[in-house]
Amino acid sequence: MRDTRPDPEAILERIRQDEARAARGKLKVFFGASAGVGKTFAMLVEAHERRRAGTDVVVGVVETHGRSETAALLDGLEVLPRREIEYKGAILREFDLDAALARRPGLLLVDELAHTNAPGSRHAKRWLDIQELLKSGVDVSTTLNVQHVESVYDLVAQITGVSVRELVPDEVLAQADEIELVDLPPDDLLQRLKEGKVYLPHQAERAREHFFRKGNLIALRELALRLTAARVDAQMESYRRANAIDRTWAVGGRILAAVSEPQSGLRLIRAARQMAAQLNADWIVVHVERPGEMAPSDRDRDHIVDVLAYAEELGAETAMLSGVRVADELLAYGRVRNVSRILVGKPTRPRWMELVLGSVVGTLVRASGEIDVVVMSGEPGERPVEGNAPPPGRIDWRSYISSAVSVVGMTAIAWFMHRRFAPANLNMVYLLGVTWVAVSFGRGPAILASILSVAAFDFFFVPPAFTFAISDTEYLVTFLVMLVVALVLSTMASRLRQQTEGARWRERRTAALYSLSRDLAAIPDQDRLLAAAIRRVEEVFETRAAILLPDPTGRVAVPARDTPAVELDEHDRGVAQWAFDHDQPAGLGTPTLPAAKGLYLPLRGSGGPVGILGILPAPHRRTIATEQLRLLETFGNQIALAIERARLALEAEEAGVRLESERLRETLLSSVSHDLRTPLAVITGAATSLLAAGDMSEITRREMIEAIVEEAQRLNRLVGNLLEMTRLESGAVNLRKEWHSLEEILGVSLRRLEDRMRGREVSIEIPPDLPLVPMDDVLMELVFYNLLDNALKYTPERGVLEIRANVVEGTVVITVADAGPGLPIGEEELVFRKFHRVRREGEPGGVGLGLAICRGVVEAHGGSIVAANRPSGGAVFSIRLPLGGDPPPVEAEAADVSPEAHRP
Repeated sequence: MRDTRPDPEAILERIRQDEARAARGKLKVFFGASAGVGKTFAMLVEAHERRRAGTDVVVGVVETHGRSETAALLDGLEVLPRREIEYKGAILREFDLDAALARRPGLLLVDELAHTNAPGSRHAKRWLDIQELLKSGVDVSTTLNVQHVESVYDLVAQITGVSVRELVPDEVLAQADEIELVDLPPDDLLQRLKEGKVYLPHQAERAREHFFRKGNLIALRELALRLTAARVDAQMESYRRANAIDRTWAVGGRILAAVSEPQSGLRLIRAARQMAAQLNADWIVVHVERPGEMAPSDRDRDHIVDVLAYAEELGAETAMLSGVRVADELLAYGRVRNVSRILVGKPTRPRWMELVLGSVVGTLVRASGEIDVVVMSGEPGERPVEGNAPPPGRIDWRSYISSAVSVVGMTAIAWFMHRRFAPANLNMVYLLGVTWVAVSFGRGPAILASILSVAAFDFFFVPPAFTFAISDTEYLVTFLVMLVVALVLSTMASRLRQQTEGARWRERRTAALYSLSRDLAAIPDQDRLLAAAIRRVEEVFETRAAILLPDPTGRVAVPARDTPAVELDEHDRGVAQWAFDHDQPAGLGTPTLPAAKGLYLPLRGSGGPVGILGILPAPHRRTIATEQLRLLETFGNQIALAIERARLALEAEEAGVRLESERLRETLLSSVSHDLRTPLAVITGAATSLLAAGDMSEITRREMIEAIVEEAQRLNRLVGNLLEMTRLESGAVNLRKEWHSLEEILGVSLRRLEDRMRGREVSIEIPPDLPLVPMDDVLMELVFYNLLDNALKYTPERGVLEIRANVVEGTVVITVADAGPGLPIGEEELVFRKFHRVRREGEPGGVGLGLAICRGVVEAHGGSIVAANRPSGGAVFSIRLPLGGDPPPVEAEAADVSPEAHRP
């Protein structure tokens, strides 16, 4: 029994739509084929009717185009003043959106939905103004010509030779609550144009020569009627679904042709095409596959695919359906699509088989109700679209032999039971056997088992034994009941088997999709993602596969970094390129380039194809099974989304790198340019003064030379830091670790800074038994130099610079502390970043590379460096260097780095 209750999901969706619609204004569009059909006139007439009914009607903007009868209808209606906008020296008068929102009438008239607003308006298009009005709850009536609908732009340009610039998206028209078609025959419209009721005389003459030709008007009128009819048809289908109406409302003809046997497919399609042309109706061609049924031969499957492709070439919509009962599936699909006629081929099976197994045609005729069923015969000797006609379906004789053997087994069991059990119990043994055969082998072998079981029961167990004669006529009833029960059981068991097979296939399909989605979601890298997708496709479909991606020029190829599972020849690569360029499947089993070795499916992303999935079945196969093709398309969608996700992630990462590089470049340029310019300016000024001055005192000359030397050294340090930072980042630093005395390296750094340390006290505490440390003396001397130079910048003249070293748990810890203001809270880690500088008023600045170099060198030694603030004030930098073994014996004297040696 069919469930005729409304779909709860459809009811909920309709409630949501109604709630959303109640919160926004109503939109009514007066739709016409062209200007002059009377859209604005009809809108104003209705506005007067609504006003008399008590609605607050306001005219936002109405273009009369000089038509007196249209202008007369504005009398009695409130008209909003237009907003004046100055553009290129001219004053343009536009619709005032803000005034309309402030006024908030019950109904607002806004003419010309496709109008382009003047520059300076809030929205570029008037339909955007109307959408804002609708969101605020204002009802709007507007007008629109068919040539302004975006989806028909190319068709209108082809018909009229005019490219329309002002377009309205189809979504705007689809959101309209009501569309009223305002129609006028072309002859009447041309007469109105001649009388000056459409345009002014000089405009009318030009329009009649170009756009307003009778052929153009006829074509545009048909286009407007079709768009309106499609809108009404969509509304009717939505209403039928929401109210669970399964009866067909044949207000518009739609024909469904069911292709079952390959031999009758072509004539059926041609007949459906001819009938659809006569009725001016849409037509659909379908094929129904039964899950669990014996798979058709490869040639049968190829022919079905060819027949459907032929139907698509003739303009049909095609579909592959799946169901246990073909007639039920056709009727259900026909009611959903609101078809008025179903065309089927005349049955070719024997009459007795139809009586036993049932007839698709008979079931359709009895259950079709209001749908007409047309039965057509195939053409004698009809041939497939390509090649020879497929041979008749194969019969699995092993199933029938197994069925007969099972009856023999049941008879043997019954023979051992018949002396102790009544004949009715023996019937149960045979019914059990029939049920087992139906579940194991299907309906055909089960029917054979039913007939053989009745015959065996009669021959062996009904007196007189070993004959088919019957002494008691009551056994006739037993035979009849036994046969009917056996047939019913076999049919039900067979149907259960088919349903089980269908459920098992759906489970396999769901599991395969889940596995693919899980694999793709867990892999962010595109290379590994492609490898995982190919592996999963090959496992599920037992075939070879490849994914081809486009290069910057748009040519698809297997990525060079991947090892392709298949080698594609030049022809197949061309087929894959065609599939990518046209965003359509091509190759094996499709109507496009079917001679290819493989099937090539576009991997469609949100912005178009992102690649091609190539499938190469076994050499003896020409097509892929329909249910597998659907699963393959779903796989392709999942793979396309994963590829697109990986690409977006890579693009986001590259964008972040570019942004960081740009930030660093700007910081570097600003920092380096300032720090280079300052010493160069000093050097240039001093050198110029030396050249220009004739009688300069020796003291002044010496001071200028010292300034040149000092600034040159500063410039040299800056360039050295830049080069060292470049070496560290490029990995070109080769450590030359040797056992060195820490006192010696510190002594070298202190001597380089001896001139700058005048007036400052340095406190050094290094244990006399401090072991030698494995390090690169040149690089570590640079580290200490940068740390001491940084400390001197912030230590006041009377402040103390402290250097400490000791051994802690197998590492040497060196600390450099100053007596300055310390580090800003939260910047203890930021100071080691490139180009990061601590800005304080009156304090010297730098490029911000010294501490970054220190961290890079120390980490290259396997150590660490951290910064912190001292409780007593100032900053302290701590370096940890691993000792890593026992140093060789050293007899050299340590450098004298006592505090007294560096105290001025």
